Amino acid sequence: MEKYRSIFISDVHLGTKNCKSDYLLDFLQETDSEYLYLVGDIFDLIQFGRKFFWTSKQGQIVGEIVKKAQTGTRVVYIPGNHDAVLREITGNSILGIEIKASDEHVMADGRRFFVSHGDEFDTEVRFNRVLHFVGDHGYTLLLNLSRYLNRIRGFFGKPYWSLSSWLKHRFNDANVYIDKFESVAAETALQNEYQGYICGHIHKAGIRQIDGVLYCNDGDWVEHCTALTESHDGTLQLIHWSETSRIEAAEENIEKEAPCYAGIGEAGWANKTYAADAQR
Repeated sequence: MEKYRSIFISDVHLGTKNCKSDYLLDFLQETDSEYLYLVGDIFDLIQFGRKFFWTSKQGQIVGEIVKKAQTGTRVVYIPGNHDAVLREITGNSILGIEIKASDEHVMADGRRFFVSHGDEFDTEVRFNRVLHFVGDHGYTLLLNLSRYLNRIRGFFGKPYWSLSSWLKHRFNDANVYIDKFESVAAETALQNEYQGYICGHIHKAGIRQIDGVLYCNDGDWVEHCTALTESHDGTLQLIHWSETSRIEAAEENIEKEAPCYAGIGEAGWANKTYAADAQR
């Protein structure tokens, strides 16, 4: 079992068919941490209202999180826009899980990071063409197509691949939206005298220095199966967890290629790999 000081995950979308519950359950069972941050959209309560979908694996994920909260891990749940109803009970704890609108996380090396879902920046960064591309209906369609495509790929022994992610990287509007989101988030953290900012929301994992602020996005568990981790010396990494598990992005210090370990999906074994190419 891999042990970290902190783990950050978001955009799980429990309650939908597109949640990669097999990978996430395996990740939770194969990792341990002092802090576990659930950075929004863990449940998709919007989809709950449209069409209820639940599996035993999704139930096991909830059970695993509760078990961690009751056996020494500090678990903080920061609701997002898809589970926003939980913002009505911020300041409370449920089964040992703290519900907070946002939080400050102090790294092992003393740096202060602001943690929130990220949807608070939507009004500042969205515009019509982007909404056309990343709107809920079109995005859900892409995720559904991706799910069926991966069933076919799996039949032929091919690893998981995200169609929606591939398409987004080829639309300039999507890239403009992501750049603007990251810049606004970093600027907000800087104005509040934080050294870094951690979020989810846009389903685009990354670690990036912006005007002296370390912007970190932990990604999602409907497309990319990524988590942000903090080691016991304060080093931050993004981990991708699927059949071809690997370090997705560079370590925070990209010139130091320190080895790290990551589990491999449901296979139940570990692959030694190294931090590699930096995110932009």
